[in-house]
Amino acid sequence: MSLSETRNRIDAACRKASRDPSSVSLIAVSKVQPNDRVQAVLEQGHTLYGENKVQEAQGKWPDFRTTFPDTQVHLIGPLQSNKVRPAMELFDAIHTVDRLKLAQRIADQAQSLGRCPELFVQVNTGEEPQKAGITPAETDSFLAELRQMDLKIAGLMCIPPVEETPSLHFALLGKLAARNGLTGLSMGMSSDFEEAIAFGATHIRVGSAIFGKRDYG
Repeated sequence: MSLSETRNRIDAACRKASRDPSSVSLIAVSKVQPNDRVQAVLEQGHTLYGENKVQEAQGKWPDFRTTFPDTQVHLIGPLQSNKVRPAMELFDAIHTVDRLKLAQRIADQAQSLGRCPELFVQVNTGEEPQKAGITPAETDSFLAELRQMDLKIAGLMCIPPVEETPSLHFALLGKLAARNGLTGLSMGMSSDFEEAIAFGATHIRVGSAIFGKRDYG
C-alpha cells in the first residue's frame, strides 16, 4: 500500500457513499515510523499527520515543520494531565479528551495560551476496561460539562474492539455526535476506514497502509 493507493481507496469509498472526498481528512499516523519514511510522505505533499506521544512528536515535528511549514499534527494517543501545555503548543488537534481533569487542564491552558487546538472526545464505544474513553452513556453529560468550561468540541473519536464489527461502533459514534450537534467523527483505521467513511467519518487514521509495517523493536 502507499499514500496514492490509500487516497484512491478513500475516493472510491466516498463515491460509494455519495460523499465528497474533501469531506474526509486523512491523518497519516507517523508514530514509531523512521524519519526517512515520514519525510518521503511529506515530500509527496501530504500535510496531516498523527502521533501517539507528546515526547516522540516533540523530537520529530519542529524540525520537519521548518521545511514543511503547512504541516498539521494531531495527537491521537492518550494525553497525561502533566503534558497538556506542551501538547497544546505542538498539536493542531487532540483526539483523546476523555476525563474532566484533563478537560479542565486544557481549559486553563487555553486561557493562558490564548488559543486551543481542535478537540475531540474519545468514546469507549465497546466499554472495554483496558481502553481509554468515556462510555456512551456518559457522553451527553460529559459534553455538557466541557461546554460549561467554554471548550469548543469538534467531534467524537472511537477505536472499535478488534473482535467486533466496526460498523456497529461507527454507527453508535455517529448517533452520539448527531444528538449533541457535533459533525466531527474521528474513526476508521487501515483495516476499516472504508466502512468508517460509509458511516460519516470526517477524520480517518491510517498508518501502516501508508508507511509500511511498524518496527517496535
